[in-house]
Amino acid sequence: APANNVSVVDGKQIVEVSVKGGYRPQKSVAKAGVPTILRFATNSTYDCSGAVRIPSMGYSAFLPATGKTDVELGVQQVGILRGMCAMGMYIFEVDFKN
Repeated sequence: APANNVSVVDGKQIVEVSVKGGYRPQKSVAKAGVPTILRFATNSTYDCSGAVRIPSMGYSAFLPATGKTDVELGVQQVGILRGMCAMGMYIFEVDFKN
């Protein structure tokens, strides 16, 4: 079953990923063709997963140790968006489907 970490608020799809010692869930399923926000939630996160990269978007950031960070993904086509920590140890995916 898909993780229930995806919600729709004011017409925007929000995919929330917890960041601490990796990314949870590692795989999210979201709807393609809808404006989407990727929300990273940190809570006393001091490991390398706080340094996040989404290579296909040229995005990289150092997340605050505790807080929520929203990344505007815009409208994604069908396919898999892949992100990882700066060291490439931890990986997450958002699978956009019709």
